[in-house]
Amino acid sequence: MEHKEIRKKILELTREYYQAKFANQKFEPGKSRVNYAGRVFDEDELVNLVDSSLDFWLTEGRYSEEFAEKISEYLGVSNVALVNSGSSANLIAFSALTSEKLGDRRLIPGDEVISVSAGFPATVTPIIQNQCVPVFVDISIPTYNIDVEMMEKAVTKKTKCIFLAHTLGNPFNVDAVKNLATKYNLWIIEDNCDAFGSKYDGKLTGTFGHISTISFYPAHHITTGEGGAVCTNDEQLGKIIKSFRDWGRDCYCNGGENNTCGKRFTQKFGSLPYGYDHKYVYSEIGYNLKMTDMQAAIGAAQINKLPEFCEKRKTNFNELKRIFTKYDEYFILPEATENSDPAWFSFIVTVKGNAPFKRDELTKYFNDNLIETRNLFAGNMVHQPAFIGKNFRIAEHLNNSNYVMNNTFFLGTYPGNTDDKLTYIKKIVDEFLSKK
Repeated sequence: MEHKEIRKKILELTREYYQAKFANQKFEPGKSRVNYAGRVFDEDELVNLVDSSLDFWLTEGRYSEEFAEKISEYLGVSNVALVNSGSSANLIAFSALTSEKLGDRRLIPGDEVISVSAGFPATVTPIIQNQCVPVFVDISIPTYNIDVEMMEKAVTKKTKCIFLAHTLGNPFNVDAVKNLATKYNLWIIEDNCDAFGSKYDGKLTGTFGHISTISFYPAHHITTGEGGAVCTNDEQLGKIIKSFRDWGRDCYCNGGENNTCGKRFTQKFGSLPYGYDHKYVYSEIGYNLKMTDMQAAIGAAQINKLPEFCEKRKTNFNELKRIFTKYDEYFILPEATENSDPAWFSFIVTVKGNAPFKRDELTKYFNDNLIETRNLFAGNMVHQPAFIGKNFRIAEHLNNSNYVMNNTFFLGTYPGNTDDKLTYIKKIVDEFLSKK
């Protein structure tokens, strides 16, 4: 057989394999685990992955181009750089703002960055890694996003940037953040890792900041296994982002290309000899954080399902809220930010102080019955071992962040949580609370 015929047969068998291996998996209450998140896929992702592997093009290639273009079209942004994780996306996004090419606006050591401590560390660690100072503002409950009234009080002459995540898919108050950034000429980095598909004022999140980031870890709205993206509509920032991602090189040729600028051997950089090969000129202190084409192949299929996934997340959120509303004397239930339409990453619950049980009693009961829960990530980051003794500033107080650390958890809204799993969650909630 010719290799094209063999390839066709392999891909046909891959579709059959999916049906035999992964399709029609049944949920058995009390025996099957109810995950808080996970990968949801069909034969399309598997076929793309195998197809890419048969190319044996191991770095960025045709699927990377396709996936980046689909993200660009979905968000309406001009520059998308695929990376190997959402955490890397945040690192690249923040590091890009330290580039000398940005002149007086560049971030330098000692600059302050407004953020929150009740979230995931990867939104904050790039600030510390670049020797800038996180300024932690408390959150508001029940949106779990930054307290906008406290936010402006946190600004000083050293403030240069706002770096925030849309908490668990619930957009932060974009208008307030943008107004503050305009007033004080601040950069905005929008961590969209938990909110890919959410909307604020009818517009997709990930399109409001100077730079935004996405994660494709299996827990997120779509997955490539490991993976992420950095997005911007600013052409200069787009080039800087790709430079930091690609070893810090000045050249912007794609893999396998040469002399895109037409001046490969006719330029002068630093104290290098005139005409030094542009492919080996480094203008930033960068990394190698690219996505592989096999990961992108999965993403190119996953993103086609994003609208459907987002709708299912909203449906699951609404059902969980219906389940918990019956017991609202014990719980603070989540609320969408005004003027927003979240594609909820999860259903977040805070146990009230007067409840006849503690959070950990309830989450233990859930987990004993094979229902996964998670706390709101790091809780209050300032209490985490890695952050103790680090250079940060607390804007005013972190009372709500401390309360969340001790009393808040979330359940999964991801599309894999089918109706029978939600029915089981209701049974366990009712069972636990009937004893209280």
